Amino acid sequence: MKRLKFALVGCGRIAQRHAEHINNLGILVAVCDIDTSKVTALATQYNANVYQSIDDLLHNEKGIDVVAICTPNGLHATHSIQALNAGFNVLVEKPMAIVVKDCEEMILAAERNNKRLFAIKQNRYNPPVEAVKESIDNGILGKIYSIQLSCFWNRDAAYYQNSWKGTIDLDGGTLFTQFSHFIDLLYWMNGDVDKAFTITGNFAHKGIIQFEDTGVVALQFCNGSIGTINYTVNSHGKNMEGSLTIFAEKGTVKIGGQYLNELEYQSIEGYEIKDLPKGNTANNYGTYTGSMSNHDKVYQNVIDVLQNGAAMTTSSFDALKTVEIIHKIYNSTNKA
Repeated sequence: MKRLKFALVGCGRIAQRHAEHINNLGILVAVCDIDTSKVTALATQYNANVYQSIDDLLHNEKGIDVVAICTPNGLHATHSIQALNAGFNVLVEKPMAIVVKDCEEMILAAERNNKRLFAIKQNRYNPPVEAVKESIDNGILGKIYSIQLSCFWNRDAAYYQNSWKGTIDLDGGTLFTQFSHFIDLLYWMNGDVDKAFTITGNFAHKGIIQFEDTGVVALQFCNGSIGTINYTVNSHGKNMEGSLTIFAEKGTVKIGGQYLNELEYQSIEGYEIKDLPKGNTANNYGTYTGSMSNHDKVYQNVIDVLQNGAAMTTSSFDALKTVEIIHKIYNSTNKA
């Protein structure tokens, strides 16, 4: 079976992870970034063609199977639609976009051009997350009563220095850049959100970022259950916790650790989750860490879909719903 050919647009930190897995599972043909040093370094490492314009890349590289978009959040829609309209399948980093209408336009572009639009939602592959999702789908937990999400991470001033991160136009907000994977799991496990009630504040990043560094959210889901989100990037010195706790008719479970990587608690009627495989480590970016590094599984699914007709593990519709929920949260915000 032939190895699929990929292009990578955006050569920042997360692009290093993409390039590694593309090289393991396919062929990295071309890389693109306006930053000469970044694009040259990545191209040299993987023997890829260099572009500083996405227009030039899309015009010249006709044999590519998938274009991976790793540019700033606010550019995801523009770059994805350009690649789809040029006739390429697209894999877009999280969040899909930071405006709901842009997500809709991306989906329409994929349909209009008969191309696939994949979204990165790697937390779905965490072993305890997969196990709890299976128990929900199989009715083992019964009806969900409430669900609590805690996201306590550290992002200091250096993280935002000389970066698009922290800006409204290109970043969008803490829930988009740090915690959209967590919001995705709320939707994946418990369905859509009907109402949100939110208080946010910027306590430690005044003059550094243009939005909140901390938030408290109360949620009412369409299925009648309720939930909360407590999040901050003010955990002192390092990431503290990323956890999801579910109180249901037949059981209580908590997925915890720093990155939803540990099954911390379970009490389930007539059932026990056991023998979980060891998950991948977190994405390490030197001075800080991100979610669990499951990009390899994302790329395996992309290849399986395109070569074997497999089902997508994360549809573009699911990625749209994440953005919709975040907008409901932000649109209901009262600032502390």
